[in-house]
Amino acid sequence: MVDVESSPQLPVPPLPPVPPPPPGPPGPPKKRRTNAVIIGSAAAVIAAIVTTGIVVVGATKGSTNDDDKPSTGAAVASSVPDLDLVTPATEPTYAQVDVDSFSIELRTTERQCFGSAGCNLTVEPELTYLGSSGVLDPDATYEITYEIHGDESGSVIQTAELTDQTSLSYTPSLISTASAGTEPSVEITDIRSR
Repeated sequence: MVDVESSPQLPVPPLPPVPPPPPGPPGPPKKRRTNAVIIGSAAAVIAAIVTTGIVVVGATKGSTNDDDKPSTGAAVASSVPDLDLVTPATEPTYAQVDVDSFSIELRTTERQCFGSAGCNLTVEPELTYLGSSGVLDPDATYEITYEIHGDESGSVIQTAELTDQTSLSYTPSLISTASAGTEPSVEITDIRSR
């Protein structure tokens, strides 16, 4: 047997000064309801925003229908645009073109004379629009018919095409004059657009 009184004593550490836990009510521990409160508040805010949006949409549509009678239905939000607010695109207007809208002259590009027998000339039209080129339809083709006077066989009729408001396509004309002193002349006889 061991003698307790003769054994050396070990030091005992003091107990920490912790207060005992307060006595709680009997039963299971309480759950926190923070998440439920946050979710409920968020749902209330969203509902308020949706309700306000419906009221605002109803107010912007006006309070009358097509018959100028007060509307009786509830306003409903819609993602379809109101057709009354859509403005149709307007077509640009272009000038009406006629024979007086242009002036024309002839430019001689080649001349071969044979004394008293006359001359062979190659001539090309020089066309000038008398208005602003911005009022011509850029998508239209204008067929400009002109008549050249001065050929010994009679008048020569040609057609030039004006496209893109400024591009003129034509075929040069070969004419023969009765004398070297004969100067050809030209006039526009018809203009059509297509």
